[in-house]
Amino acid sequence: MRFRRALAAIVLSVAAPAAASAQGASDARQVDIAYEITFAGLSGFRIDLTARFNGPNYDIESRTFKEGVLRAVTMHYDGRNRAWGGFSPQGARPAAGSLSIVVGDKPRTWIAQYAGSTVQESHNPAYTPSPQNAISEEQRRGSLDPLSAALSVGMAGDAACDRTVQTNDGKRRIDVIIRKVGTEPAVSAGIPGAQGDVLVCEIFTKRVAGEFESSPKEAETERERPMRVWLAHMDQSQIRYPAKLEAQTGFGTIRGRILSFRERPMTPDESQAMRK
Repeated sequence: MRFRRALAAIVLSVAAPAAASAQGASDARQVDIAYEITFAGLSGFRIDLTARFNGPNYDIESRTFKEGVLRAVTMHYDGRNRAWGGFSPQGARPAAGSLSIVVGDKPRTWIAQYAGSTVQESHNPAYTPSPQNAISEEQRRGSLDPLSAALSVGMAGDAACDRTVQTNDGKRRIDVIIRKVGTEPAVSAGIPGAQGDVLVCEIFTKRVAGEFESSPKEAETERERPMRVWLAHMDQSQIRYPAKLEAQTGFGTIRGRILSFRERPMTPDESQAMRK
């Protein structure tokens, strides 16, 4: 699995459970989760996720940025994702999702707004793909931005690891295939604070359409090196949180672990701001 694809899969997996825990919540509350991602044993990335819930509405934001040695010796990277919408008896109802990425000194922003089966997209700077890299309407149908796709995984509960998620980031349509491997005792998995057993799943990616850096042959190789995620009970709810992550890349192993989890009521001002 290539580094960027592994990182994208990690962002997808860590966003899901916090969103799922909000279903049915009547009080306005906020969940903050921090993850550390190391690359070849060196400090690499930090992922901070904030999920806000107010009755039937949600607003989720994540930030992925470099730190430590990787930040000092590699190109600047800062990625922000946001997804907002509501809940219904049938599950999440995404209203929109966005991403803002800066690689080096080149920023890119993309927003997707959902209305029924249609998706309205906007790019900044303007983006016109070549014919061979274009994503057709049929390929776009049913796909979601990364955080909204993560929410659909979290809503699946214990069945989260047996599904295919259709994702779209404005330039690439990718299927994220999640498969259950088995379970492990939390002690054996080395996850402090976990309760009961840990669900172990593998995440594969399959390109569908769009602009990719690697050749199709390299993409096939990526499927032979899936990311592995350990999902654990960290509180008294039925939600399983990603507690440990591992991905093999051509340049080394990416490992992730949860640093902190915090839940608190939202203030009246925060609740009012969320309604806007």
